[in-house]
Amino acid sequence: MGVAAIAFALGAEFANDLHQHMVSSSFLLPFVVGPAGLAFVVWVTRRFLPGSQGSGIPQTIAALAVRDDKLRDKLLSPKIAIGKFCLTIVALLSGASVGREGPTVQIGASIMHALGRLTRFSRIEAERGLILAGGAAGVAAAFNTPLAGVVFAIEEMSRSFESRTSGTVMTAVIVAGIVSLWWLGDYTYFGSTSAVLEGSGAWIPVLICGVVGGFAGGAFSKLLIIFSRGIPGRVGKYAAKSPILFAAYCGFALALIGAISGGTTYGTGYHEARSIMEGSGDMPGTFGILKLLATLISYVSGIPGGVFAPSLAIGAGIGSNLSSLMPYAPAGAVIVLGMVAYFAGVVQAPVTAFVIVIEMTDNHDMIVPLMAASLLATGCSRIVCHRPLYKALADQFLDRIDRKT
Repeated sequence: MGVAAIAFALGAEFANDLHQHMVSSSFLLPFVVGPAGLAFVVWVTRRFLPGSQGSGIPQTIAALAVRDDKLRDKLLSPKIAIGKFCLTIVALLSGASVGREGPTVQIGASIMHALGRLTRFSRIEAERGLILAGGAAGVAAAFNTPLAGVVFAIEEMSRSFESRTSGTVMTAVIVAGIVSLWWLGDYTYFGSTSAVLEGSGAWIPVLICGVVGGFAGGAFSKLLIIFSRGIPGRVGKYAAKSPILFAAYCGFALALIGAISGGTTYGTGYHEARSIMEGSGDMPGTFGILKLLATLISYVSGIPGGVFAPSLAIGAGIGSNLSSLMPYAPAGAVIVLGMVAYFAGVVQAPVTAFVIVIEMTDNHDMIVPLMAASLLATGCSRIVCHRPLYKALADQFLDRIDRKT
């Protein structure tokens, strides 16, 4: 699992770098590569790999819920894992705003599920534990965040976590983490910051970031849930009738947004978020909203790809905007608060949000402010979006399965 996550990370970085090289070599090239690449990915997905579109986390959660082995195999299989791996890289090469962390969860769960089938586990609890462990290991290896992998499995993937599966989850996470550390070294995903909040006014950035990030993340999740059922209006009818051509139009829109943003909205958002947090480089003030729009278009196009890393990048952009309104607070601290608040608003998993940001930024002095912002953002998000994103999308997968059986 650790080797697969590392190979995925290296492939994604190669695709990002190659696309950036194309952007720098020709202003018009993204307007050709984007539409052609997304149309190709959607054609392959619909023709050969149905069920591999989107993040991969909802499919994994759905696989935990189904009891039928054949249905589970359709959601988690070596074929799906390989397809998800390759098509996400092609999507990144085409300039899509997607992350690899969600797909890594489905890939990890597929690998562990396949191993479980080979060893012929007879109990459904054992198979479920392996799937859960594979998904948790995927998060741990993708972000180099072992603790966040465990928390994510408990809080998001399994709302009714059973103690008898905890050993399997821990073992998978530890092994994946060791492989990642051995191969890539002990790195922090978004670099590091030592910025902290001090003084009596420290609660103001927490309150502002929590509310703004929570409502923005909740609105984004609400849109994803609505669009996953079908885009309303004439656009939705066209997308249903001609999905490949619609994907091509989405690729053109992504190229247009990329040109407006100076090429900052392409890919996972990892380098842009790091640049914002560390104060290096020249990022446009509109990065947050443009990255949000690019991520939304990438999702509705029907390609494989996650929203983890793009959401954290969007949160960094929002935090950067909010920091200009609070010059008395360290910009780095406000940016990190924006990251955790928006991410918590999207996934509505507050513990996962602040743990993953703490591990990715190596800023343990911000535990209490990050925890408070994460909890506040989750509460604000639930006002806008009443159901957690991944749970709602997983239920939609299960409804489709029920209608087909």
